[in-house]
Amino acid sequence: MPVPLAAAIRTEAPASPNRYIVGQDPQGRWVALEVHGLGGGLFRTRHDALHYATDLTGRRPGAVEIATDRIELRL
Repeated sequence: MPVPLAAAIRTEAPASPNRYIVGQDPQGRWVALEVHGLGGGLFRTRHDALHYATDLTGRRPGAVEIATDRIELRL
């Protein structure tokens, strides 16, 4: 007798919520970088980088950090 499709689907633990680091790269551009390297971007201003990161994290407290050192967005 075949197994029902719903029973065959393997459920996985939910992924950890995304978190971002915002800072400047060595050239002085503003960067928002997802901590696992799964997303990010270059921005004209600090405000734009923070806006991007806070929107993508659902404005969760502690989900966006400001870097104390230079950071790089690797493509």
